Amino acid sequence: MKRRILLVNPWIYDFAAYDFWIAPLGLLYIASFLRNNGYRVQVVDCLASPLPDFCPSGKKPRRFSSGHGKFYKEIIEKPEALRGMKRKYNRYGTPPAAFRQILKEIPRPDLICVTSMMTYWYPGVFEAIRILKEAFPGSPLILGGVYATLCPEHASGSGADVVVSGEGETRLPEILKKILDDDCGFLTDPDDLDSYPYPAFDLAVRREQISLLTSRGCPFRCGYCASHLLHEGFRRRKPHKVADEIEYWHKSFGVRHFSFYDDALLVRPDELAIPLFEEISTRGLSCHFHCPNGLHLCEITPELSRLMLRAGVRTLRFGFETSDAVRQRETGGKVNNENLRRAVAYLTEAGYRPVDIGVYLLCGMPGQSAVEVRESIAYVSQCGARPILAEYSPIPGTALWSDAVQESADPISLEPLYQNNSLLPCRNRNLTYEMYRHCQAMTRIVKAGIA
Repeated sequence: MKRRILLVNPWIYDFAAYDFWIAPLGLLYIASFLRNNGYRVQVVDCLASPLPDFCPSGKKPRRFSSGHGKFYKEIIEKPEALRGMKRKYNRYGTPPAAFRQILKEIPRPDLICVTSMMTYWYPGVFEAIRILKEAFPGSPLILGGVYATLCPEHASGSGADVVVSGEGETRLPEILKKILDDDCGFLTDPDDLDSYPYPAFDLAVRREQISLLTSRGCPFRCGYCASHLLHEGFRRRKPHKVADEIEYWHKSFGVRHFSFYDDALLVRPDELAIPLFEEISTRGLSCHFHCPNGLHLCEITPELSRLMLRAGVRTLRFGFETSDAVRQRETGGKVNNENLRRAVAYLTEAGYRPVDIGVYLLCGMPGQSAVEVRESIAYVSQCGARPILAEYSPIPGTALWSDAVQESADPISLEPLYQNNSLLPCRNRNLTYEMYRHCQAMTRIVKAGIA
C-alpha cells in the first residue's frame, strides 16, 4: 500500500493581511515531487476559503475573479510581545474548527509536512502543528519554508520532529530515507528547474489563478532581501517550458490569471522575459498576468513594455525602495532615479496608465527619515507612477540585519514577532508612527489623483 503524506499551509497571524495572489507554491512543488515518487498526497491550505458551515453570516470575504481578495479572518488575542500595539490582531484563513473537521476526514498520514512563510507569522505555524499532533499522534512531522530556514533555532521549539532549511526538493530524499526508510526513484536536478514537475495546483482548493516561478534566487544582493538565503545561486527555466506550463493550466483547467513570483523575472530580458512574452503572444493564450513581486526597473525598454502589454501583463509592481541616491547604493545599487523616470516613460508610451505602474517604496529602514520617504513618494508621483509603501521588515541574515538589531528598540534577534513590519521595528524620532501615517495618506492622495 502506498504511504500517505499530508502537506499543510498554516494560517497567517498578523494585524493585516491580504491575498495578493498568495499561494503555497513551495508546498505544491513538494506535493508533486512526492506524488512522482508514488506517495498518496493530500494538501490542506489553511488560507483557503473556509467551509460554509464555519463561516458566520455576513463575514464572507470579498474575492475577485482574478484570484486576489480578502482572507476570512477572526480577531484573536495578541501575543504578550504585541500587547502594546493598539490594533486588532487576527487569524487569517480557515477557522480552526473547520481545520479539525477536515483532519477528521483524512486517513492517518505516515508523514506530515508543514510549510512556513514570514518569520513573525510563526504563531499560526505553532497552532497548526499542535492541532496536527493532537489529530495524528505518532505521525512524524517536518517543518520547512521561509521561517524554518531563516530562524531554525527558534523553529526548533515549534513541536516539529524535524526542521528543514532551504529548498525541500533537495532535502527530502535524505529525510524520507531517514524517517520512512524509503528510497526516491524520481529525483530533480537543482541546476535544471525544468526537471521539476509542475506544482500540484490540481490539489489546491482554489484555482482562480496559478502562481509561476521562472527562476529561483536572484543575481542581486540587496541589503533588505533574503532571496540568496532561501535559494542557492540564480537558476532559470527555459522560456518555452514556462509557456508550456501556462498553456497546460489554461487549456486543462481553464485558468486565465497567472502571477509571477520570481525575484528577478526581468533580469537579462533577452534570456527569458522577451522570448517568454513573445511565445505567449504567438500561442494566442488569452490570459492575464500579474507581477506582485518587485520587478527590476532598469531592464524596461520600449520593446519590452510593448511585449508585456501585448502578452497580457496587467499588474505591474516595481522595486524602487527610495529616491535617496546614497541609500540606493548602500542597499545594493540595482536601481537609480533615472531608471525609474525612463521606465515609466516607456511603459506609459506603450499604453500603461499611471495607476497600473505600482512602485514599491520601503518605509522604516535603519536610519531612514520621514523626509526621505515623503521625497520618494513625491518623486514617484512626478515620474507618473503610483507609489506603494512597503513597511521594512528586518530579516535575519541580510546585510541590513545587524544595523536593524542595533537600531530597533525591540529585541528582534530574540523574538521574531518584533520583526513584524506593522511595528516599524526601526522607527525613530525622525520616522514615528504618526509620520508614517502621514506618508500613507500621501500615497492615497496620489492614487486618487491618477485613478
